Amino acid sequence: MEFKKLSAPSLKELFICQIRENILSGQLSIGTKLPTEREIAQQMQVSRTVVNSGLTELERQGFLEIRPRQGVFVADYGRNGNISTLNAIMEYHSETLGRAEIRSILEVRRALEHLATDAAIEAASDEDMDRLQQLAANAEAAASMSETVEATFVFHHELAVVGNNSILPLIYVSFKPVVTQLWFRFCQRFGTDALSDNTRDLAQCVFTRNREAARRCTDEHLDRAIRGCQQIY
Repeated sequence: MEFKKLSAPSLKELFICQIRENILSGQLSIGTKLPTEREIAQQMQVSRTVVNSGLTELERQGFLEIRPRQGVFVADYGRNGNISTLNAIMEYHSETLGRAEIRSILEVRRALEHLATDAAIEAASDEDMDRLQQLAANAEAAASMSETVEATFVFHHELAVVGNNSILPLIYVSFKPVVTQLWFRFCQRFGTDALSDNTRDLAQCVFTRNREAARRCTDEHLDRAIRGCQQIY
């Protein structure tokens, strides 16, 4: 069993967490206007600096909308949110995500992985392929859950890089907090060997430059996670 490092959150982090919890729980509904910064500071007994910086961060995460001369309103984060919104929900509510949310994330990953494997098989050099094989082996050799998840991400990110699509690696990095949270959940339920085996299988399909086999491999792994014997709901 692995234990996570403990650290005391700052007042700003506590403020952000409480407001976000109130929004996600429905206590603050979409469109609700928040009190003024002064009123919030007085009620929560923190400085206006904490409130101001916290509200700014919550707007960046897609949970609030700050309208000049009008006030601060709860945003329609489900419709107009961004990757920071999704990352925040995953970070603080990874264990309470519903079937629909997880399935949607996995379906997006399916599309990205098909694009990445297709491009890698088409464009990667033999040296690139050897490096991908080694990265997959690193995932198998990892000594802990954290190392396995990190090594798996490094493999998938490199897979995106060698396909010579300049945007795809950036998308992978943006989705890292989301995807790694789901991989942690997968490993907790089915063990690290299951994740590293999936990585090895995909690497072998890519190494042999078998496009259809790589797509089938991705589909089989994700189908098991969505509706099969390795569901992570």
